[in-house]
Amino acid sequence: MELAVEAAQSRHLPGFLEQFALRATRMLDAIWGGVAVYRGRETELHSAKRTNGATWSACEEWLIASARESRNEVDARAVPKEIAATFEGAAAVAVFVRIAGSDNERLGTLCLIRKRKGLDGDEKRLLHALASHAALSLENFRRFSQLERSKRQWVEDIDAISDYIVVHDRAWKIVRTNRSLASHLGVPPVALVGEAMSSLRQIAETGSELPCPFCRDTKRVREEYVAASAERIFLVSTSRTPGVSDDDTRTIHVLKDITDRREAERKYRELFDSIQEGLFFATPDGRFLDVNDAMVRMLGYASREELLRADVSPHLYPAPDVRERFLQALEERGVLRNYEETLRRKDGTLLHTLQNITAVRDPRGRIAQIRGLMLDVTEQKTFQSQLQRERDFNQKILNTTQSMILVLDTAGLISYANRRCYEAGYQENELIGHRLVDWVEVSHREDFDAALGTTAHGQQVENLELRVRRSDGSMGHFSISLSPMRDEQKAVNSVVVVMTDITDAALLQAKLAHSEKMATIGRLVSGVAHEVNNPLAAILGFTDLLLENPEVPLSARDDLQIILQETQRTKDIVQDLLSFARQRPVQREPVQVNSVLRQTIKLRSYDFASHGVEVLEDFEEALAPALGDSQQLQQVFLNILNNAYDAVQEAGQRGRIKIHTRRRTDMIEVAISDNGTGIADPQRIFDPFYTTKQVGKGTGLGLSICYGIVRAHGGEIQCWSNEGDAGSTFVVRIPVATEGALAAAATKEAGR
Repeated sequence: MELAVEAAQSRHLPGFLEQFALRATRMLDAIWGGVAVYRGRETELHSAKRTNGATWSACEEWLIASARESRNEVDARAVPKEIAATFEGAAAVAVFVRIAGSDNERLGTLCLIRKRKGLDGDEKRLLHALASHAALSLENFRRFSQLERSKRQWVEDIDAISDYIVVHDRAWKIVRTNRSLASHLGVPPVALVGEAMSSLRQIAETGSELPCPFCRDTKRVREEYVAASAERIFLVSTSRTPGVSDDDTRTIHVLKDITDRREAERKYRELFDSIQEGLFFATPDGRFLDVNDAMVRMLGYASREELLRADVSPHLYPAPDVRERFLQALEERGVLRNYEETLRRKDGTLLHTLQNITAVRDPRGRIAQIRGLMLDVTEQKTFQSQLQRERDFNQKILNTTQSMILVLDTAGLISYANRRCYEAGYQENELIGHRLVDWVEVSHREDFDAALGTTAHGQQVENLELRVRRSDGSMGHFSISLSPMRDEQKAVNSVVVVMTDITDAALLQAKLAHSEKMATIGRLVSGVAHEVNNPLAAILGFTDLLLENPEVPLSARDDLQIILQETQRTKDIVQDLLSFARQRPVQREPVQVNSVLRQTIKLRSYDFASHGVEVLEDFEEALAPALGDSQQLQQVFLNILNNAYDAVQEAGQRGRIKIHTRRRTDMIEVAISDNGTGIADPQRIFDPFYTTKQVGKGTGLGLSICYGIVRAHGGEIQCWSNEGDAGSTFVVRIPVATEGALAAAATKEAGR
């Protein structure tokens, strides 16, 4: 009981442990007693009886080592002789009793040296009781020490805080201040204890009428507000802690100097609002947390408060899926640079923006806030769109025009060529960086250089006709116009050249003149044929009379018969010429195609026979009539035969022309084949004015007229070069003259 009282009253652990060891020694009739206390890896041995010198030191080391090695509640072991000699006993036993805390933590060990004899049951129970008292005392001392250290540490922590801290009671008297506040006032912290809180009004004022300048509402447990003095600004945080009674209530004020922060905030806000680009802080769901004035103006709102108050995220995005793509991209990358987005202003108009966005994440990695800078590029976007439209428009003009357009520098080097130049066959490496004058015929280069010099001085030159080399090496006739281009200083820095190939136009004019000439010849032949018919009729008449005259000798009759036959043949030829040259309305009637072909062959029979051209006829004799105009069909067949005759003549071998007719379902097919030179370009053979013949030998109109005639008949005309054998084949197909076709033709004629 005395031990328990001492444990409760003692405040000095070493003294208590010495007394405890002394009592335990007497109670258990031991030679020596001590308590080993563990503090981490360190061990302190407390005892009332010690010896001096190296002997005790070795004994203490053995005791501590043995105590730490002991693992049982009560453990006994023999004391070595050299250790026992220290305690004036030749034979002794050491008893170690484990001292454990409430959480079974090993706090220490009770060590006793006894003469050699065992422990009975009462002694063991006594040792357990002593160990329990020792454990309780050690835990109490430890907790008290921790409390004292905590109190001292709390005071040191409070004093280390740079903010001003003051605590007062319900009577408005200062109970505690920290060192920072006392240093600010120039007095020790103790000097302020008991002083009235009103003495601190010099620090800052909150406008409160209470005795404490920092209290506003005494009923609230916590408050936070700003107090200011002439020079400083403080953020005052107030907390009230109730005590055992109402008189024990304490109020704690913490004054944090935010002068620099407020100044930084003011500068930040001024900078934030002075930036002409839109700055914003927003939540991931699109609600704005803060924006600058430029952002308010850009979105068309009246004030920052209006924009922050309204949830504008659904209104901002014209397309809802755009925001989802934006959030997904921000989630993946975290930062979006030069991100283009189209938003909607308050009035509904579109706002084109260029944004730089940064995602701020919480500790779990989720986006907690979005910060960004936004540039209004609507005007630039509109300007770019207009510029792009103008550029596309100009590019389309440049690329769709039939003229070649080039840009030259003042030295005459080509820096640009439109698409037409490349479509004409020129290569880029032949044009860009080369002198255009090198393409001009030598005899015309002086004129071109003179025109280029005139344009370089700011004057325009138009419709300069020169001969220029084409991409295939041939020389063409071109109309050239040169226009100057000027820089910002109005100086000529380049020349635009527009070149139009007028070779075909010149050739067309020549062909038209030739066609007019041929038409005139046709009219002349028609007139001559009429005049020839009269003497032919006289020759035929008188030859018939002579043959009927019995007085004419028999030998002369054979000659007269030959004269009659040849004259009749001449009349037929003249009649065919008149029939071919005669102009009459187009008619749709049944036509015997074989008869038209035979009549057409007769027109060229002399040329065929005289030049050794063999004509092979493979006609289907029971051929059905075709629906068409016999005169126009004769013109088609004659033109094809003429081309075949010219082709076999050019081939330089014995000519052969084969003509066959067949019925193919509801069409009459006429195929004319030759063994001539063939067709170089079947795709263009029916183009007007396209000819492979030399100048003066063909107009290029014949086959195009044939194509038009056949198509007008509802038929088709084709050609190709023969495989294996030389030559070409023309196929003409004309509809069969069925009853339905005749009725349709009659209805069409009646409609005319």
